[in-house]
Amino acid sequence: MNYGIVVAGASLGGLHALRTLLQGLPKDFPLPVAIVQHRGKDSGEPLSTYLQSCSALEIVEAEDKDKIVSGRVYVAPADYHLLIEDGWFSLSTEPQVRYSRPSIDILFESAAYAYGKKAIGVLLTGANQDGAAGLKKIKERGGLTIAQDPVTAECGVMPGSAIAARAVDRVLPLERISGFLREKATRAIPQGEKI
Repeated sequence: MNYGIVVAGASLGGLHALRTLLQGLPKDFPLPVAIVQHRGKDSGEPLSTYLQSCSALEIVEAEDKDKIVSGRVYVAPADYHLLIEDGWFSLSTEPQVRYSRPSIDILFESAAYAYGKKAIGVLLTGANQDGAAGLKKIKERGGLTIAQDPVTAECGVMPGSAIAARAVDRVLPLERISGFLREKATRAIPQGEKI
């Protein structure tokens, strides 16, 4: 299986989980990674700046109409939904979903439609059910879905909801997720190939 993108979502406890995930991805990780982390619209320092200190990959805050580039990490800006279109991102100020903007479900569902079986969805720690429906959509369209083992999560409600919804292909401890992604990414789509 060739994969074309990784989408990841986190909420309560997500800063630690995302740092652990990103620390495990090498500088030559070949897939683009798009991240939604729940946070307030006035959360101060950009999340990309915080996460960059722990990652060898370039991390940027996604902007509307940004082209999706392999080996780069895109973080949803505070108070915007992040959507994946055909090779680029879009931002939206549509109403909150499950009390959240950005919404993990919106990112995951847009990845499912844009990438189909070439999408990998990763749902990390969190205290609500955002992400379960989106992860299920990725699975339904043939993509690979991963949930953090709730036992290793600061709050296991969010990954537990996805597991209960039968939206998950693999349940992994946080420390093993980046290694699993490295393994799957070795068969990435060659640059220039249409996804």
